[in-house]
Amino acid sequence: MKEYKYKINGNTYKVSIGDIEHNVAEVEVNGVPYKVEINADKKPVTIKNAPRPSAAPRTAEGGKVIAKPTSTGGAGHKVVSPLPGTIVSINVKVGDTVGASDTVAILEAMKMENAIHAGRDGVVKSIEVNPGDAVLEGASILTIE
Repeated sequence: MKEYKYKINGNTYKVSIGDIEHNVAEVEVNGVPYKVEINADKKPVTIKNAPRPSAAPRTAEGGKVIAKPTSTGGAGHKVVSPLPGTIVSINVKVGDTVGASDTVAILEAMKMENAIHAGRDGVVKSIEVNPGDAVLEGASILTIE
């Protein structure tokens, strides 16, 4: 039994709450027992069985299946914008030889300049943007063969 003390308009009441069955509670106030009916709005309970996610695909040997990019058939490696912004400068020309870690362009995004690297060794085949151009994420900046 849980006991509580209440003070209402200067009067102290000792309230004990006993068992609650269905919507009827046994309550004792200052030693006098009462049966109190509790109004409960019954709302229907809906249980949803969400489908469980399926297991990740595996190879016959049990290894993880990893999607690999398809070959573009020698079309070259596209250097793309990692985020939307404005091209500040292009640091290479068509025909220049670049290394994977060379900075080929500077992109301003969110008031910060971001160095765009070649990503692989090769020769610059084409440049698709000019300084001052606004680009979206994933837009091609240049192609390396």
